[in-house]
Amino acid sequence: MAVVVIGGQASGVGKTGVVCALIAAMPERRWTAIKITQCDHGITQCSDDVAGAKVCDCKLDGRAFAITEERDTAAGTDTSRYLAAGAARSLWVRMRRGSLAEAMPQIHDEIARAANVVIESNSILEFLKPDLYALVLSPGVGDFKRSARRFLDRADAILMAVPVAGRTADEAARRYQLGELGERLAWVPRFEMAQPLLLPAGFAAFAAERMDARIG
Repeated sequence: MAVVVIGGQASGVGKTGVVCALIAAMPERRWTAIKITQCDHGITQCSDDVAGAKVCDCKLDGRAFAITEERDTAAGTDTSRYLAAGAARSLWVRMRRGSLAEAMPQIHDEIARAANVVIESNSILEFLKPDLYALVLSPGVGDFKRSARRFLDRADAILMAVPVAGRTADEAARRYQLGELGERLAWVPRFEMAQPLLLPAGFAAFAAERMDARIG
């Protein structure tokens, strides 16, 4: 069993699409896919980090955390997209901000039950050492989550959105001036990610090799 974590610099950079594409590329892995959401009810905001306000629909009802298994492939949620892509199981873990530690025992139980696990989150890295952590970057997006910056040095791979057709990932990074960030990531394997292709060429093979090496 291997654990893959897909994080991203901000909301809307394509994390869910990458998770779905990875599941579809390796259906034989019998993935359990997990989405982590931290909630700030007072400001009607739910996300993996404080950026990107959304209407809060976590339905915690006073609890510190809750875990729901998605069973509908047509529900229109990120977790239903996991199932539609071929995940064996799909879970939504949400908690009050700062309560992830309380949810971890149950998350570990779910991981132990799985054949392989892919988790959409940055903050999970505080409590979990995955076999592979891939960070989705979009040089055209100004926002950068605190959780993504915090765990930047743990990235095993960078999935770089290439906003201009025909432009390489390195050219995109220079154009959008990643600066000090790019220097910190200089030695991390980098894969281009261009719409509508959400799984960069070569990344599935890279992920499989890392997963199998860690398992072995």
